[in-house]
Amino acid sequence: MVATNISTGCDSQIATATVTESFPGLGIAAQVINQFSNEAGIIVNVNSGTGPFVYQLDNGPSQESNLFSPVLPGSHVVHVTDVNGCTDLTSEVTVLGYTKFFTPNDDTYTDTWNIIGLEGQPAAIIHIYDRYGKYIKQISANGKGWDGTLNGEPLPSTDYWFTVEYVENGQSKEFKSHFSLVR
Repeated sequence: MVATNISTGCDSQIATATVTESFPGLGIAAQVINQFSNEAGIIVNVNSGTGPFVYQLDNGPSQESNLFSPVLPGSHVVHVTDVNGCTDLTSEVTVLGYTKFFTPNDDTYTDTWNIIGLEGQPAAIIHIYDRYGKYIKQISANGKGWDGTLNGEPLPSTDYWFTVEYVENGQSKEFKSHFSLVR
């Protein structure tokens, strides 16, 4: 293509342009890695599309990498666009976790213990045991959590163990670990 300056009558050098097809991403799949750890992360995969894609977590800064790590436990929103403005996709993803200790001293800060991120799974089952394996309590992920008592009596400061049965990506899973009650 040649452009002509109408004031001077001068022609430009020949310029060429390449036009490439751009297809939008049709969907995204967000997968949590290292669930229940301090290194939990989210990997986002875009179904089809030509990209390049730009990824954003919870209205944070945009990035070219499809990996977010570390990510705190709880519910998150992933947003994917592309540099051509053809893709605009959003998905929610939940990272599961738990506090490593709690202090039931009525100061409104970590007074109860529970699994973080399971609020949307009312069928999840959480069992708490003392360090000798004695069953203490079953709690609900939708409830306020465990307050450090057994039959209304405060239990001592020590480590307690738990199991949680939940569903992730349509599969039943179980996780076991421990936390500390600090008085």
